[in-house]
Amino acid sequence: MSVKVFLLIETEIEAAKTAEVAVALKRLGREVKSVDCVTGPYDIIATVEVDTIDQINHLVTGQIHSVPGVHRTVTCLAVQ
Repeated sequence: MSVKVFLLIETEIEAAKTAEVAVALKRLGREVKSVDCVTGPYDIIATVEVDTIDQINHLVTGQIHSVPGVHRTVTCLAVQ
């Protein structure tokens, strides 16, 4: 059974940074199922599916936080 996560991502305010981050997120691997630029308090919502919760930690802190332009993330674990 896979673990589904919604990542709410704030990007740096610089021009075109959100688009650059979105492209980088799409390149992270097959675990990243969708990346959508949105309006509101967050700039991007990404959907991720992994096999274990430990993989979420590795993906978010090890890969997503290191993408240039990512300012802050909120990880929302799907419960159903």
